[in-house]
Amino acid sequence: MSDVRGAAVAGRQLKRTRGGGRVPGALLWEAVRSVLARIAPEAGPSEVVDVGGGTGGFAVPLAELGHRVTVVDASPDALAALERRAAEAGVRVRAVQGDAVDLPDLLGPGAADLVLCHSVLEYVDDPAATMAALTATVRPGGSVSLLAAGQLAAALSRAVGGHFDDALRVLTDASGRWGDGDRTPRRFTRETLTALARDAGLRVAELHGVRIFADLVPGGNADGEGDSAEALLALESVAAVHPVLRDLAAQLHLVADKPAAGGPAA
Repeated sequence: MSDVRGAAVAGRQLKRTRGGGRVPGALLWEAVRSVLARIAPEAGPSEVVDVGGGTGGFAVPLAELGHRVTVVDASPDALAALERRAAEAGVRVRAVQGDAVDLPDLLGPGAADLVLCHSVLEYVDDPAATMAALTATVRPGGSVSLLAAGQLAAALSRAVGGHFDDALRVLTDASGRWGDGDRTPRRFTRETLTALARDAGLRVAELHGVRIFADLVPGGNADGEGDSAEALLALESVAAVHPVLRDLAAQLHLVADKPAAGGPAA
């Protein structure tokens, strides 16, 4: 894959995320690209598995960069949309119907250099079993990219909206939920997400906050291509790795490595 081609695809992806009012998505995309560059410094194609990847928001751009991508999703409709999207982009993405916990049976052990598991752990029946499946699917020396809802951000959001009892429940509930009307079954803190990865035998490499300020400002300031969006992107870039602010993010992005054979344990 040439640098020119990579820059062109990255540019298109950044335009998609920014233009759609999803400035933080650009940061997540760059984080994923940096992981691939780190685990495959020769810049050759990597085997990427996107668990719950749906219609291919990450899978198709990664395939455009030359990587071999498999999307595993429980929804046949989402996989059908993925195949149409890949065809329109002129790339091939393998679509497999199934659940995250069944990954080793679906793909085999050590099938991927990088496993993406974004916005999935909140909804699975058993996060620990899912993490074990992710770990089994990634090869030694590979990485797992986790994106999960942040518990502290939910408490802050409910409090800012004047729902102080809800905010208290988020902080004291084991699953980080504010009540029966909460549509998110589970949220994580930096500590609980890190422990989940380490207990599965992974070594935590990076932790970023995603959507720290973007959800708190008026929508118009986060949309479009103007100076305000650029300023928000710069702010989110710095806050994403700030040791305090990142814990307040709406989503926590954790990158964890599987130790190479004979390497140190997590």
